[in-house]
Amino acid sequence: MHFLPGIDVLLTRHRHWLEGKRIGLVSHLAAVDARGMTSAERLWRDRALTLRALFGPEHGFFGLGDAGQKLWHRQHPDWGLPVYSLYGSARRPTPAMFKNLDVLVVDLQDLGARCYTYVATLRYVLEQAAAMGKEVVVADRPIPLPRIVDGPMLFSAFESFVACVRAPMHYGMTPGEMALWLKADLGLDVSVRIARMQGYARAAARGADWPPWIPPSPGIRAWETGQCYLATVFGEALSAFNNGRASNLAFQVFAAPWLKSAAVCERLNARRLPGVSFYAHPYKTTTADTVFDGVRLAVTNPNIFHPVYTGVSILACLQELYGIRKVWKHAGTREDFFDKLYGTDAVRRALQAGAAPEQIRRTWIKSQRAFAPSRAAGLLYHPGK
Repeated sequence: MHFLPGIDVLLTRHRHWLEGKRIGLVSHLAAVDARGMTSAERLWRDRALTLRALFGPEHGFFGLGDAGQKLWHRQHPDWGLPVYSLYGSARRPTPAMFKNLDVLVVDLQDLGARCYTYVATLRYVLEQAAAMGKEVVVADRPIPLPRIVDGPMLFSAFESFVACVRAPMHYGMTPGEMALWLKADLGLDVSVRIARMQGYARAAARGADWPPWIPPSPGIRAWETGQCYLATVFGEALSAFNNGRASNLAFQVFAAPWLKSAAVCERLNARRLPGVSFYAHPYKTTTADTVFDGVRLAVTNPNIFHPVYTGVSILACLQELYGIRKVWKHAGTREDFFDKLYGTDAVRRALQAGAAPEQIRRTWIKSQRAFAPSRAAGLLYHPGK
């Protein structure tokens, strides 16, 4: 069956969910239909529908903001609609933003990763919609590692905008599935409808009939970047490392001034981590003239590749080769942000104590088993091949 993203299914089979209602769209320019037109433009051009407001997550509706950059409300330059920022002075939608709307359509290209903040925006939209009696429709999209659950659960003391769902660090659920899970987990009294994808079966590889990939944020330039994201996201907190931002291989490479790629690749490949190989790969970024002696991750089997476990294994390897101080004591290191990204301080403490990656991973297994039934209850698509 030909693949269609949720927005196409919504506007062909479920138009009655939107007809006669004032619509707010939570989206960005990465959300496109089967022909490559943005979901926003589809809704705006459809004169039988009433699009009243646009909402942008981190990086903005137009996708122009850098990571962590605050963005402000504005008006759409062509349509005259308000474009509300959900990553500015407030990260939760306010009652005033939803007051004159009947239904919120959410169409975001997500990664299925807890610290990628679009899931936080989804949660806050659901909560505000529940508080005001508004309907929510999620136009669903694929994620890069749909079969993988990996990493520690969120500990409540570390809840933040990069860790605000009580799920493993990689939960492996599409936006539609996560919306159903959040409704159940938070006990929300809200109408949630999912415009399911057509012709989708939890595929990690992009199909030939899928729409073009458009980066949902400046760093996630390719589908493969999304697969590797959690394996090298530690570089966002550990200043000793460059993880390829401002290059075409963001999150698919890592380097440090003292790192020798050949030795690191030899050590990591000897570990035979599932679904991934490591290669020496010199690279440059657009922000510096330095040629980094980088290590590149090549995901060989995304159905068994565990990005969080891989990231922990990388850090353990670097500690073994170069010492704990090289990894953790570089000027500008933010241990507190590392803990926020991982939703716990247990990973950092275990690494600094010299624990083996396998030992750290075993501490996740019990909580992942507890998560599995609720995840299964929200899954909408066949496992695939």
